[in-house]
Amino acid sequence: MLPILLALACLASPLPASSQRPSPDTLSTPAPVPFGPGEEVRYKVKVGIFSIGEAVMRIPRIDTIGGAPAYAIEWTIDGGFPGFRIRDRFFSWVDTRTLASLRFRKETHNGTQSRALDFFPGERRWQRTDIDSAGVLPTALPLDDVSFVYFARTLELQPGTTHRFDRFYEEEANPVVLTVLKRDTREVGAGRFETIVIRPVIRNTDLFAEDANGEIHVSNDHRRLIVYMKADLPLVNLTFHLEEIREGVPLGTRSGGSADEGGYR
Repeated sequence: MLPILLALACLASPLPASSQRPSPDTLSTPAPVPFGPGEEVRYKVKVGIFSIGEAVMRIPRIDTIGGAPAYAIEWTIDGGFPGFRIRDRFFSWVDTRTLASLRFRKETHNGTQSRALDFFPGERRWQRTDIDSAGVLPTALPLDDVSFVYFARTLELQPGTTHRFDRFYEEEANPVVLTVLKRDTREVGAGRFETIVIRPVIRNTDLFAEDANGEIHVSNDHRRLIVYMKADLPLVNLTFHLEEIREGVPLGTRSGGSADEGGYR
């Protein structure tokens, strides 16, 4: 029932679709982002008004993939009700300097469906390691299924603007389209937040399909937390509500400006 969650891997300002290769200065220091190792956020998952479980997103450590330091990112979803059970696991490793995805693993539908991929951005290719399969990357800065949520946190978010990116590792899913709808206030278990509401549209997914009316509410502060998410799926309305926050330590920072000016600085 739950689709893959797309995403991470962009610099702090959005790149145009034609910008496919990292510049030399991004290869030496961590990219400025509002998250870092140690971050863990917990969500209450609801179908309609009923709580059905919990989701956790966390960055437990920095790993090394192919000689590159990478954020090890985990997303888990557990819950359900009589006759229906959710137990999904997503793992993404993202280069701390270029924010390109280097490795992706997922287990969905209670472990009955899985996928394991290694990405080689410099060679513009991907390799599945769970089966004998390989392909060409459409970009040297690929995104995977998990990274979209983190990717959205790095963007300048001005209501009324639309961003398009040809960054997903599967060509047929491009372009990913993000429309910034408005500013809002959202009260959840973790508190009351001023937010910016974005609508993502990602082909070949359910949660962010064009007819799912998906929304992501991002806190309008330096943390750029995902406060709330929703999607209208067949027969159900699925929502995620932020309940607990443990902040991490960002590796890269950017000076100047403020969140109130419309984007992460």
